[in-house]
Amino acid sequence: MTRTVAQVIVDALEELGVRHVFGVVGDALNPLTDAIRTTEGVDWVGCRHEEAAAFAAGAQSQLSGTLGVCMGTVGPGSVHLLNGLYDAAKSRTPVLAICGQVPLAEIGSDYFQEVDNDLLFRDVAVYRATVTSPDQMPRMLESAVRAAFSRGGVAVLTVPGDLGDREVAEDRPTRFALDRAVTRPDDPALERAADLLNSASKVTLLVGRGAREARAEVLRAAELLAAPMVLTLKAKEGFEDDNAYQVGQTGLIGNPAAAHALDHGDALLMLGTDFPYRDWYPKDCKVVQIDAREEHLGRRVPVDVGLAGDVGATLRALLPLLDGSADRTHLDDARDRFTGWQEGQRKLAEPGHDRRWTGKLRAALDNRDHEIRPEALAAAVDTFADQDAVFTSDTGMATVWLSRFVTMTGTRRLIGSYNLGSMANAMPQALGAQLWAPERQIVAFCGDGGLGMLLGDLMTIATYRLPVKLVVFDNRRLGMVKLEQEQAGLPEFGTELDNPDFAAVATALGLTGIRVTDPADLHDGVRRAFATPGPVVLDVLTNPEEVAVPGKPTVSQGWGFAIAKVKEVLASREG
Repeated sequence: MTRTVAQVIVDALEELGVRHVFGVVGDALNPLTDAIRTTEGVDWVGCRHEEAAAFAAGAQSQLSGTLGVCMGTVGPGSVHLLNGLYDAAKSRTPVLAICGQVPLAEIGSDYFQEVDNDLLFRDVAVYRATVTSPDQMPRMLESAVRAAFSRGGVAVLTVPGDLGDREVAEDRPTRFALDRAVTRPDDPALERAADLLNSASKVTLLVGRGAREARAEVLRAAELLAAPMVLTLKAKEGFEDDNAYQVGQTGLIGNPAAAHALDHGDALLMLGTDFPYRDWYPKDCKVVQIDAREEHLGRRVPVDVGLAGDVGATLRALLPLLDGSADRTHLDDARDRFTGWQEGQRKLAEPGHDRRWTGKLRAALDNRDHEIRPEALAAAVDTFADQDAVFTSDTGMATVWLSRFVTMTGTRRLIGSYNLGSMANAMPQALGAQLWAPERQIVAFCGDGGLGMLLGDLMTIATYRLPVKLVVFDNRRLGMVKLEQEQAGLPEFGTELDNPDFAAVATALGLTGIRVTDPADLHDGVRRAFATPGPVVLDVLTNPEEVAVPGKPTVSQGWGFAIAKVKEVLASREG
């Protein structure tokens, strides 16, 4: 029996193990959505905005390691996919976007809603093509999927509205051949790396997501080198728990111990990371970098030995060449600094912090209205969340608090827009995560600005009764922008948000809404949110004046902050 173009595509998705296709229906997609309707094992998830659909598909891909799929109809429907697809591209996760197009005969005529998809997606996609004949199937689909997997990115397949229901002449099974190659450098390069590391007295590791599948080898390297291990945010999930070498994150969200470990080593071993912030790398330090992507070597900091290869395979070949270090001074110093910093952070997050004399002094400066500290909210979520919870976080201060107060213990997972840095990602990513793992607890750290941007897809969560827990850090601000302005000596401007009662909005949409405004009610509110069946929006009013001190605060930042505060006080008096 012959099949249509649409049915060939949907059957192939089922073969690949794709369980959900996210999008908004539209006329150009009708053959495809109808094929989904009649196919067991592949479900259509109707979103309220295509951007949310792309974020959800990307989340499923990141969590599962398989293909995420989203769809947008002709013109604006496909345009709306772009931001979520850019997030997938920057996260290097395989996503297939199937886009509608005007009828075949009308392409190039400036037809109603016509957009040149091949041009539109040129920058974001590793593969893009428009199907112009049924005879191109299934070969074009195979090429798209192989490109998404092999290059770790987005493939865009455009299907004109009048072509999806045409029959394919060569009705053969799809063949994807997706086996991944595992490579390592040659022996001379490994020997050069070993010589450098063996001759160093103080080695620090900087570990990224690319090392996640090589946890045992990374820990063995830290042991042999007596090296403190600085984690990127994306490596938190795989390396934070049960790790006697890790000292947390670096960068603006980091801590002094990690910054000290980087600055005081004489050799740096980078494992599967493309950490972008050059100012946070050590100076006058020998560098060995291992990365599967050769173009990443030396991109952020000059390297002395660059090893292109899979982190696990490369370390397995490198470890026997390492002598091992008996001097643990560098490691012990970094770990002592880290545990001391953690203890200080725990005190900041205690509900009764502002009632102690030190807390009262601090509150007089930055929390005169005695609002809930965001640190306390994040710590409470860490306490009450499941040990296999999946966390998503919005870009900005919500991610700062998660990075500092939520520990990836057990089998917890973590994703966010950590390369693109988009707003509004946490809620739609939680949507995709919950459909991927319906039995697990999904917790989204939502900024109030982020949640407000794609608020409509709360209705998608309600429609599918997805039991996600959306924790809203409601400080009535674009908090990270406010902090950036003040550190530069500028008064806060344009960052204030006139928010609704998000809990009341949730209730009106058919979700459970819980609003917490009193620090004394915080733990009870978080406990109730996690104990309540079904989707919950926990709207917590947090202190908008909270400051997250970076791992290496500079004099200029402090001076800028002081100047900004003076300007804000003067402006308020003038007003």
